Amino acid sequence: MDPIIGDVPVERRRHDLDGDDPDVRQDKPLPTNDLGEEMTSKGLEAQLGGQNPHGSTFVRDEDLEKPQSHKSAGEDKLQDGTTASEVDWQDSPENPHNWPWSKRIWQIAVTGLMGLLVTFGSSVYTPGNAEVAERFHVSDTAAVLGLSLYTLGLGFGPVLAAPVSETLGRLVVYRTSIFVFMLFTLGAGFSQTFAALCACRFLAGMTGGPVLAVGGGTMADLLPVHYRGIGGATFLLAPFLGPALGPFIGGFAVQYKNWRWTQWVTLFAAVPILLCCFTTPETYQKIIVKRLAKRQGKPIPAAGPKGKAAVKFLLTVTLIRPLVMLFTEPIVTSFAAYTAFIFAVLFGFFDAFPIVFGGVYGFDLSQTGLVFLAIGLGCMVALLIIILIDQKIYFKLYLQIKAEGGTKVAPEHRLYAAMLGSLLIPIGLFWFAWTARREVHWISPVLSAVPFACGNLLVFVGFTRLTQTYGRNG
Repeated sequence: MDPIIGDVPVERRRHDLDGDDPDVRQDKPLPTNDLGEEMTSKGLEAQLGGQNPHGSTFVRDEDLEKPQSHKSAGEDKLQDGTTASEVDWQDSPENPHNWPWSKRIWQIAVTGLMGLLVTFGSSVYTPGNAEVAERFHVSDTAAVLGLSLYTLGLGFGPVLAAPVSETLGRLVVYRTSIFVFMLFTLGAGFSQTFAALCACRFLAGMTGGPVLAVGGGTMADLLPVHYRGIGGATFLLAPFLGPALGPFIGGFAVQYKNWRWTQWVTLFAAVPILLCCFTTPETYQKIIVKRLAKRQGKPIPAAGPKGKAAVKFLLTVTLIRPLVMLFTEPIVTSFAAYTAFIFAVLFGFFDAFPIVFGGVYGFDLSQTGLVFLAIGLGCMVALLIIILIDQKIYFKLYLQIKAEGGTKVAPEHRLYAAMLGSLLIPIGLFWFAWTARREVHWISPVLSAVPFACGNLLVFVGFTRLTQTYGRNG
């Protein structure tokens, strides 16, 4: 029998409070005593000697407000059947939510640097387009394949990363991804044919892509929901800075060396980042819980699905479910279409800036690369706006809801940043299109990249509401 609060079982009362049961009134009255006063479960328990007419044990009202340190079997189960209470997860110092802030900040910084490295590798190639076309005797349009295929590879990477991350943890994905990414970048630098260059660029993007996909999971591992606004924005700043820094550094590399140095500078940056990755611990709850269970001499839960079950999990959860959500969930469809569009425009700047500032204003490669720093400035402004919105609106709302007995803020409140960003993006685009001509000073189209880049990051951070709306499926 379920425990009883008043005359309503606990599980049913919880459904009432959540509004899940339309057949039960949420304002159902409690039993009354001889004086006609409503009785709490505590008073009713005292009157009935600890039992109720249904033969179930009473749960005190105040007990529902307290976290239960000893939970019944089956509560808070992970995917593999382990319960957090079995290994004292909530109070464990190995729970990332209980780590010192210095440790968590270092983890966020290293994860962000890996994301910056991967996106840097996409755009650093673009200043060498003309030299690649000349070296391999292909058209300028064909030379752009080095960027296009790399970006396409970034999209395929998460398909491989998701099942590995869920089974083996985050660290395996990070360390393997960066190392293999470095190998294919090395291959791109040594390529002697255009086909080999394109193949290595695609594989470099595909093996680097998992870093971007798993990074969001790491932020969820490290930060409670009410801190993810600032933490997530700080992490996302790094991958957005990559496309700004790539042409800046790549322009100098190509102008004073050659196109192959766009790959060498990527490797120079990758080595220390990979070493830093080996200083970070695992953050994924399921892996840590298993280690704690083993250390405490408790039964180690069985591994995830194997054989045919593993293949079925890969196909249904990792591959098919995202596609089903993409075409059946209007929110997911609209968000995906909008972010795809603004990212396409962002990468379109890699071709537009050399045409405008090289062709119209006569900039050389290194000077054209400097223009991309305006995108980085826009991202920094976006971070400040996100922190301001989080502290002035979201966090205050969280404290208010917490004071009223709630625990979560509605995901829609994450959209304030996206609302502002959706206005800044067209402002930046119209500004750039109307001022990119010789009779207008070059600083005007340069500054137009600031609101566009700012809006781009604001929209992307605002759309993190999907992770709160859909949970693990987000």
